[in-house]
Amino acid sequence: MANTHIGNLSMGSHTLEIPPILYETNRKRLVERIKKVEENSVVVLQGGSEISIYDSDTSYIFRQEAYFNWSFGVTEPDCYGIVDVVTGDCYLFFPRLPIEYAVWMGPLTPLDEFKKKYNSQYVHYVDELIQVLQKLNRKTLLTLSGVNSDSGCMFKAATFEGIDNFKVNNKILFPIIADLRVIKTDYELDILKYVGEVSSAAHRHVMRFANAEKFEYQCESEFLNYCYKHGGCRHVAYTCICGSGINSAVLHYGHAGAPNNYKLEDGKLCLFDMGGEYYGYAADITVTFPVNGKFSPQQRIIYDAVLKSNQAVLKAIKPGVAWTDMHLLANRVLLEDLAKEGLLQGSIDDMIEADIAHIFQPHGLGHLIGLNVHDVGGYLEGNPERSTRPGLKSLRTARILEKNMVLTVEPGCYFINILLDNALADCYRSKFLVKDVINAYRNFGGVRIEDNVIVTDDGIRNLTKVPRTVQEIEDWMAGKDEDNKYT
Repeated sequence: MANTHIGNLSMGSHTLEIPPILYETNRKRLVERIKKVEENSVVVLQGGSEISIYDSDTSYIFRQEAYFNWSFGVTEPDCYGIVDVVTGDCYLFFPRLPIEYAVWMGPLTPLDEFKKKYNSQYVHYVDELIQVLQKLNRKTLLTLSGVNSDSGCMFKAATFEGIDNFKVNNKILFPIIADLRVIKTDYELDILKYVGEVSSAAHRHVMRFANAEKFEYQCESEFLNYCYKHGGCRHVAYTCICGSGINSAVLHYGHAGAPNNYKLEDGKLCLFDMGGEYYGYAADITVTFPVNGKFSPQQRIIYDAVLKSNQAVLKAIKPGVAWTDMHLLANRVLLEDLAKEGLLQGSIDDMIEADIAHIFQPHGLGHLIGLNVHDVGGYLEGNPERSTRPGLKSLRTARILEKNMVLTVEPGCYFINILLDNALADCYRSKFLVKDVINAYRNFGGVRIEDNVIVTDDGIRNLTKVPRTVQEIEDWMAGKDEDNKYT
């Protein structure tokens, strides 16, 4: 088993231990909310299953379903968990595996060992689920069903043979548990701090590894190895984006059609967007730096404009502010700096009204982060609705910020030919663009600066520990700074 102490999950003594009280606290919060709606009930959640690669007998490395993970912290596949809303008790159910499993996959784990691993009083086999539910004899089974507002995918409610014999409600649970996941507990914040530190250190390592003799995928490999070797992060939170040169303007570079396979070029920028994942909790950090360690005057102009945008938002975040306002603030600061440097002309207010910022930053300012890199709860009933305006419509949440929300702040500036061409061909928007200067930035690529932050009582706590200013980046890449400066 991966735990070093009974009831604590970890990947070894050099990594963070996760105590069972994290999951106990989450369940307690869930019970408190549900009792206000349907007290005589029991929550039934189904964990994830291993997924085969197409029709083969090879499977993807298992990752637990996030709502199940949030509730129980169980790392094994094909499990169920129930929470008795009346008593708050938790019951875990593990598959009864055949003897042959021990030959190929290792010794069968007895239920007593699962009790110790998860500090759980009630542990059963899956085939005993109906018997336990009948004994509890609660009025309603609450199952989870709803739409993820980022992916558009529907969450499939728990199912098992015999569920039709119970009264099931699949409407109550989803908005409650999704909303609870938005506000992190102190225990969850500890994990997000840890994975942020591991990911930051990995980025710092890659910045010194990168040079004109390397390929993008080699930089990705260094990041993956560092997070796993030093932090116990078997997974990363998403496909690594290692864009160099013109590839740095491809927002989701690194996919199968553009698999981080270009060679780094002297004089070009790298935009590396990568984040580790520890027991499901994600980091999402972006650094932008020159391959040769020195910013050109042109690169410095765009980098400083994005950094000012980033810093303005970091100073403005606090409970009670609207995330849409933070996006618009980032846009305003970016436009002001681009105008000051001669890329744009005219009234900033008119530019904002004309959505000029969307030409240079077509994505949203950032997103919630937690057990998903794009964490749930961004748009729920009763929250502000998604805007239809360019830029704002790409925001993954429009919520009013609250203490212990965790978000990314990731303004960017990109020179994407199709967006520039469309804007220059538009008789109204083109008047704000200084065409000759804009054209000088063709094939420049892009800059993104992404931090992970916790909303505190009166501001933020930044979980990202990487060099940020031009001077800091140049000093770091020249080997002048020590690692402990960022720890």
